[in-house]
Amino acid sequence: MMNKGSPLETGSNARQLLGMKGASETKNIWKLRIQLMKPVTWIPLIWGVICGAAASGQFNWSFQSVLASIACMIMSGPLLAGYTQTINDYYDREIDAINEPYRPIPSQYVSLTQVRQQIWVLLLGGLIIAYGLDVYANHSTPVLFILALIGSFISFIYSAPPLKLKQNGWLGNYALGASYIALPWWAGQALFGQLTLATSLLTLGYSLAGLGIAVVNDFKSVEGDKVLDLKSLPVVLGIESASWISAGMINLFQLGIVIVLILIDQHFAAVLLLLLIIPQVVFQDIWLLRQPMLFDVQYQGSAQPFLVLGMLVTALAIGHSPLVHSM
Repeated sequence: MMNKGSPLETGSNARQLLGMKGASETKNIWKLRIQLMKPVTWIPLIWGVICGAAASGQFNWSFQSVLASIACMIMSGPLLAGYTQTINDYYDREIDAINEPYRPIPSQYVSLTQVRQQIWVLLLGGLIIAYGLDVYANHSTPVLFILALIGSFISFIYSAPPLKLKQNGWLGNYALGASYIALPWWAGQALFGQLTLATSLLTLGYSLAGLGIAVVNDFKSVEGDKVLDLKSLPVVLGIESASWISAGMINLFQLGIVIVLILIDQHFAAVLLLLLIIPQVVFQDIWLLRQPMLFDVQYQGSAQPFLVLGMLVTALAIGHSPLVHSM
């Protein structure tokens, strides 16, 4: 029996608050609301805003700029990513009843009415902040508001029928990767500078590496996906093939970014990014390619920090590249 206050129980409680697999159950409504928002998923969006600000080449450490960047992070992470995760749980309640019955909705500790209320509060809060940031940045076109609307729409059709993009392994995973990498990057860059075609295409390329990360997230839902006939890549191609595709996408498109950095004369950044890819390959061999179903969490915890550091290296290089900003 698990002792109260034991490391195992503490870890299970922490997973509950973060919205991670293997969480403990709780009846506390505020803990349930936080779990629906999956705080662990906010990190890449917050980081994406930081990368976008760095890529703008115009961020400064004034009080106003820091406050604006924090507001943009809150919009992208707790509010709109929280909206995305809550609406995903709402439409995935049948799958979660199979894969993760301890989650708030299948455990029946939170009502569907409360979940719908949370979805609207998070969505409207994110859109209001986005518009306020456009006013702050003196945008003639409300760029951040438009980006927030696009991201919210993608989140809806990713989870909700009849489109339910997540039913298609390739399309759904790319939509997820773009939402978590490109959109917050664009928001951060538009807040402090100007979006260019070159940086937009580059971040969409980086989102293909994000597709590989999204495949890893599908491993935990394989059983439920099979029962409900959802065509995730691990279901369609098998666990082993999907793990190799995941690793290949992550590595291939980061190497593509290395080539781009060389072409824009950012050679030091290219070398740094290449060095950051190496440990990712090592952790893929240790965790992802051998037993992805068992070690998916360990892989993400060990390899993804190097991926996101590579994103920042790339963003800083773009911010200092006159070639990119002239395109």
